[in-house]
Amino acid sequence: MGGGTGGGTDGVTGDGTGGGTGGTDGGTGGTEDGTAAGPPVRCLVTGASGYLGGRLVPELLAAGYAVRCLARDPARLRDHPWAGRAEVVRGDVTDAASTGAALRGVDVAYYLVHSLGGGSGFEETDRTAARIFGERARAAGVRRIVYLGGLTPRGVPEEELSPHLRSRAEVGRLLMDSGVPTAVLRAAVVIGSGSASFEMLRYLTERLPAMVTPSWVRTRLQPIAVRDVLRYLVGCATLPTGVNRTFDVGGPEVLTYQEMMRRYAEVAGLRRRIVLPVPVLSPTLSSHWVGWVTPVPAALARPLAESLRHEVVCAEHDIARYVPDPPGGRTGVTEALRLALKRVREADVATRWSSASVPGAPSDPLPTDPDWAGGSLYTDVRRRAVAASPEVLWRVVEGIGGENGWYSLPLAWTVRGLLDRLAGGVGLARGRRDAARLRAGDALDFWRVEEIEPGRLLRLRAEMRLPGLAWLELWVERGPEGGTVYRQRALFHPHGLAGQAYWWGVSPFHAVVFGGMARNIAEAAEASEAAGSAGVTAEGAGPRPAGARRPARRSWRPGSVRRRAVRRR
Repeated sequence: MGGGTGGGTDGVTGDGTGGGTGGTDGGTGGTEDGTAAGPPVRCLVTGASGYLGGRLVPELLAAGYAVRCLARDPARLRDHPWAGRAEVVRGDVTDAASTGAALRGVDVAYYLVHSLGGGSGFEETDRTAARIFGERARAAGVRRIVYLGGLTPRGVPEEELSPHLRSRAEVGRLLMDSGVPTAVLRAAVVIGSGSASFEMLRYLTERLPAMVTPSWVRTRLQPIAVRDVLRYLVGCATLPTGVNRTFDVGGPEVLTYQEMMRRYAEVAGLRRRIVLPVPVLSPTLSSHWVGWVTPVPAALARPLAESLRHEVVCAEHDIARYVPDPPGGRTGVTEALRLALKRVREADVATRWSSASVPGAPSDPLPTDPDWAGGSLYTDVRRRAVAASPEVLWRVVEGIGGENGWYSLPLAWTVRGLLDRLAGGVGLARGRRDAARLRAGDALDFWRVEEIEPGRLLRLRAEMRLPGLAWLELWVERGPEGGTVYRQRALFHPHGLAGQAYWWGVSPFHAVVFGGMARNIAEAAEASEAAGSAGVTAEGAGPRPAGARRPARRSWRPGSVRRRAVRRR
């Protein structure tokens, strides 16, 4: 759990996240900054690499605030459109020293991190992080903390709440008890393009014309549009000093999840869906059901499903005293769904639920050799001369994954994705944020972009379930005689005997999978060059992968597979 870990994911009673300006669902249009003459008010945003934090930053900047972001891996923020206008510092909210340093000189601190699906100890992790943040904020003289939590049902004892929702409530109390005035916004389902709740709703409705569903689809809830969530978050920066309390935030309508599905079908132009709720699907079973039908993995779907067991309707609308509703009123469900779907169809989604780290996935970058401390590093290297310009080849490389596929044996990649889902991983369902462009930190199927040097290098870190750590590097280089060379390197650092067995068990298939990938990427670039198309398809992401067309098998030159024993120097 870090300055940008988990906190961008949805959670809390549904999303707990939203979207704003700069390619999000309508945006807030900016707010009055409330700043006096002199230096601008400085805001710290934790979770800036996640779904909500990545959208809040441009809203605060548009409102005239100076913004500092706390991130465990600052490199994941460097390619965001707003990166050059915000300060980024390295830190982790569970580390008192780095948190305290990040809070120095800050007026308003946004706490947008939490553990989601993080194992049995996530509640203690949340508790520790909240205490550290509150203590360090008070020591630094921060005048306000703003936290987005989950809307808890009225009349339900806390011990009967889901563990994740109970933890959100506890974090809110700890921050309010810190001695720093705190505004705790409590939201139910938040509707926004790219959010886990919206993706879950969208895929369930689109893929299942008739469905047997858990009984929670009949639960009454009060959704809120992402633009309204961000408007409240920005507005809380200017709350009076004496305000230290929770605020229920919701949209203007109360309806069931089943009705939301029907509304989505209407907005999307689909036939009316047949929904048959049954009481026998437990949260665990229903989370696996959601995991198979939608891109949202079971580990994330479970807290979403658990939070819908009880009715979640706002008990008050006191926030309007301090942040008045806009002239046209709060955004209704139908309009929020329309805006979100419009962004998806236009491929204009600023951040997604997958922007945040996957629970249990490795997050450390590819180390240098001495850091392996005597472990083994297996590599599979492929190199091919390409009769195409580096620019055309790079467009093919950057367009890999998602709908474009992986340029070799689609069935093998599909099976690997299904096996990962069975093991509780994310599989291939996450796809891409953007069909043509990648940036550091993007999720890409069961990989994450660890490093990207436009025109030269794409390094992906594996987030599938593995007995070890894995990376895939795709390089575009100039050959010794000036031609274009494609170089591909897969790396695997095994954990124990299981990792060793895994590598040697799959290594016989590398010639087909990795060899085919290198060959087909080169051929796709060459075909694009010959056609004079500059490598851009209707989707704008390079030619259709040769592997997706199941091309005739051609001869291939095997790359080198080698094992290195690495010692600490």
